[in-house]
Amino acid sequence: MSITIKTKDTATFIAKLADDKIASDIIMMDLSTYEDSPADVFIICTSDSSVQSVAILDHIRRECRKSGLNRPKVEGDKNSDWILIDFFDVVVHIMNKESRAFYKIEHCWKDAVFYKYSNNTGKFRKDNKYLEGV
Repeated sequence: MSITIKTKDTATFIAKLADDKIASDIIMMDLSTYEDSPADVFIICTSDSSVQSVAILDHIRRECRKSGLNRPKVEGDKNSDWILIDFFDVVVHIMNKESRAFYKIEHCWKDAVFYKYSNNTGKFRKDNKYLEGV
């Protein structure tokens, strides 16, 4: 099983929105082959501050509402080091640098297929060696 075109398009759209607010190290993890995964896709990105995290969250909410995407559930608040946005098939993790380095959630799903977002192209490219640098 692999992720659907709709799910990948949603993930790419959300990654672009995070990039609009200068999120860094944006990756997509395809979890669709895991039987008990919480979503088909994780998007993980890093912010430099809680203010930036909230800006990313607000931008994603606003633009998704404009585009008619389902209203996501959100965990975390303005003082959080980690904000989670749940679109059901796509779950977005906005993490500050310290939390991302500490939790290393990519390693919990190390058999996933990893994709790195390129702000030059606005697309994801497969990155089989992503975990080597994390």
